[in-house]
Amino acid sequence: MDTITVKDGTKIYFKDWGTGQPIFFHHGWPLSSDDWDAQMMFFLEQGYRVIAHDRRGHGRSTQTATGNDMDTYAADVDEVVTALKLSNVIHVGHSTGGGEVIRYVARHGKGRVAKAVIISAIPPAMVKSVRNPNGIPIEVIDGIRKSVATNRAQFYEDITLSFYGFNRPGVAPVQGIRDNWWRQAMMGGIKAEYDCVKAWSESTFYDDLAIIDVPVLVLHSEDDQLAPFATTGEVAAQLLKHGTLKSYPNFPHGMTTTQAEQINADVLAFIKL
Repeated sequence: MDTITVKDGTKIYFKDWGTGQPIFFHHGWPLSSDDWDAQMMFFLEQGYRVIAHDRRGHGRSTQTATGNDMDTYAADVDEVVTALKLSNVIHVGHSTGGGEVIRYVARHGKGRVAKAVIISAIPPAMVKSVRNPNGIPIEVIDGIRKSVATNRAQFYEDITLSFYGFNRPGVAPVQGIRDNWWRQAMMGGIKAEYDCVKAWSESTFYDDLAIIDVPVLVLHSEDDQLAPFATTGEVAAQLLKHGTLKSYPNFPHGMTTTQAEQINADVLAFIKL
């Protein structure tokens, strides 16, 4: 079976390969478990059991009209972890998936999580607020919502440039990477992906970060164009009890793909500590 049916009837698609200590990968918006190809291949070869799911509404999971919020995402993960009887798990999340990891570990992971890694992730907050004065203005978020609702195919094509840093001087776009991002994004349901904009932009994780008591590695680029380093990764590492920050000066938001070799090595080193 490659799907698990959660409490509200939603079918969550997952991949589960290998044996050994489990590593559970959480993808970014609006992608799927396919975005972890480079990591799943690498860690499988290192002797780990690798698991990745398609978040509800994304990829091959049910295209839900409801439950597209961070609390439900974390609860879905809990149901997958329980169904697969996983323990001593390392959770790795990219972008929105990093928020999902933090929410899951804080609320459901007690006693079952060994370590966590968040990469180019959204915690503690993305949108501008009194507590996050340098965050992204809500007007920018509203523009993203409108683009998803009215012409997501073109918007998803365009955003790959900043996602992978292909708009930076001297960086040559890789068409296959852009096409693969677009392919994954268009597999998901428009309603779920529209709702997920609110989940990744307006969720806050201050309380979650404060109560997590397992080691967490924070990997973030100082040139991240989508999750600004100074308001996300840099702050998240400070709020964690056992947080370790490693930053990169010029990597893009999607560095798990474009700099997979470096990211894989850094995650492996942290896991083996």
